[in-house]
Amino acid sequence: MFRSLLFIPGNRLSMLEKSLTFFPDVYIPDMEDSVPFDRKDEARNIISAFLPNMTINNNIIIPRVNPINSGFFEEDIRAVLEHKIYGISVGKVSSDDDIKFISNILDKYEKINKIEKGSIKIIPWIETALGITNAFKVCSSSPRILSVAFGAEDFTNDMGIMRSDDGFEIDYPRKLIVIAAKSAGIEAFDTPYTKFKDIDGLKRDIFIAKRLGFLGKFAIHPSQIEIINEKFSPSIDEIENARNIIKSFKEAQINGRGSTSINGSMIDIPVVERAKKILASIKRLEDK
Repeated sequence: MFRSLLFIPGNRLSMLEKSLTFFPDVYIPDMEDSVPFDRKDEARNIISAFLPNMTINNNIIIPRVNPINSGFFEEDIRAVLEHKIYGISVGKVSSDDDIKFISNILDKYEKINKIEKGSIKIIPWIETALGITNAFKVCSSSPRILSVAFGAEDFTNDMGIMRSDDGFEIDYPRKLIVIAAKSAGIEAFDTPYTKFKDIDGLKRDIFIAKRLGFLGKFAIHPSQIEIINEKFSPSIDEIENARNIIKSFKEAQINGRGSTSINGSMIDIPVVERAKKILASIKRLEDK
């Protein structure tokens, strides 16, 4: 159960070191947007050298490599697959053909490094108009795909529109990506909230993302981790309500009824299934 995914600029060794004092669900050493173009090789080398320190405690590491047409992609893959990583994150994925290309390169370096074929997962970023159009094809294109990520900054740049505080311009792609992901049997992670000093704004943004069905959210600053983890975890009220729903429904079944009610709201099978998912997520968090 991944709720918080922390970006760490790959060319900043001090920030990679400091990241280990924080506890996101996933660490994302970044070689893409947070790294200047002329520092890409440096970032790759720093990350490759530092990865053994990040994986020593079985942390979940999913480096973000550069896009497939960047000129850096294969070298990035070669460097990170020499270490114990869970998967890779790849930006600007626009089609199922992109995923096939990525998978073929992963096949190559899994074989070189004697890694089980197909074990390295992919989190593709859908962040272009073409990517939104092909969202379901991307999400369903490979068993390697762990989940899908939405990138609002690159999407609005591709569309030639400005970002707003209310997020109106990203409402449609957010909804489409979540639906495409769920249709493909995977989950979706929401775009980072870039105003990292605006805690109330982050909470409002998470409220929207969670209502739409996102599983978690990327963090660009360690101060966002705790809030993301809290808000993407079931609340005490949600847990108690889920338990009451399941208890009441079991009592109704014993009495030969297929539904019941709590406080004037009908309780039937879909409501019970949602309640079970809440309790299952708590179990996963406890195990984690």
